[in-house]
Amino acid sequence: MKKNILIFVALLLACFSKAQQDPQYNLYQFNQLIINPAYAGARDAIAVVASTRNQWTGFNGAPKTSCISVHSPVFNNKLGVGLTMVNDAMGPRNMFGIYGNIAYILKLSAKFNLSFGLNAGFNRFQFDFNKLTFKTNESSSYFNQIQTYNKLDINQGIYLRSSTFFAGLSFTHLFSSDVYNIPSDSAGKSDLTYRLRTHMFFTIGNSFKLSDNVIFAPTILLKTAGPAGSMDLNLNFFLFKKLWLGAFYRGGYGPGFLMQYYITDKFRVAYSYDTGLKDARVLGPSHEVMFGFDFSGSKAKVVSPRFL
Repeated sequence: MKKNILIFVALLLACFSKAQQDPQYNLYQFNQLIINPAYAGARDAIAVVASTRNQWTGFNGAPKTSCISVHSPVFNNKLGVGLTMVNDAMGPRNMFGIYGNIAYILKLSAKFNLSFGLNAGFNRFQFDFNKLTFKTNESSSYFNQIQTYNKLDINQGIYLRSSTFFAGLSFTHLFSSDVYNIPSDSAGKSDLTYRLRTHMFFTIGNSFKLSDNVIFAPTILLKTAGPAGSMDLNLNFFLFKKLWLGAFYRGGYGPGFLMQYYITDKFRVAYSYDTGLKDARVLGPSHEVMFGFDFSGSKAKVVSPRFL
């Protein structure tokens, strides 16, 4: 029955709208531009980063995210500019976004910089309802086709940093709005809605020098999306100015580990694995890979314990 189909899809999309909709990243610490536009220019170099994440490997319709970003300081390090492209697929939904980024960098003291960032972009959402399996053989013609919707989007953030400390606060989808709204009956009394919710990200981290070859750098990430929220606790070590090794735990999700290795002073590669704890036995583990390259800048900046 049409009513049963609408209820089924509504429940599916309700999961999307009430939980975190933005892509999930384990390696955000090594490229914070993906969660905070105020990070633009923070590497003091032209930084290019490409990453991909396969979540719950082996599970049909599981999230898959690919991202490319580039950013750089300009005008004597007073501004940061950048560009980000992301493709995020999950079940019947595929989102492609492209964002332009600008950040004003204020030098507070010899040690601290405070940045104010804004990015604006375009999102294209595609919903392939042919990928859904319904409990009934009857279905509305609407759910036998691919639907495409385009949305403008704006995100903002602030970012405080020194050579050993960082803290950031950012908000995505400032103008929380409906991507689409479909009346479920001829009278239009009940609607099926996919809405973008404003997400909040708060990050903080500090590094402690244990020896000339060992730096301990714990970080925390708090995320909220409407009533839903979670916290990541990361315990990371920077070894011999070459290798990052870390373990993390995500509340309500489970543990994982990450690494980043500097192949040269300017080229780095990172990898992360997480289990999903209880869900891993059903959905499978997740893998994330990242490549980064700096076209300028010094070694002292590249090996900074600020996760830059």
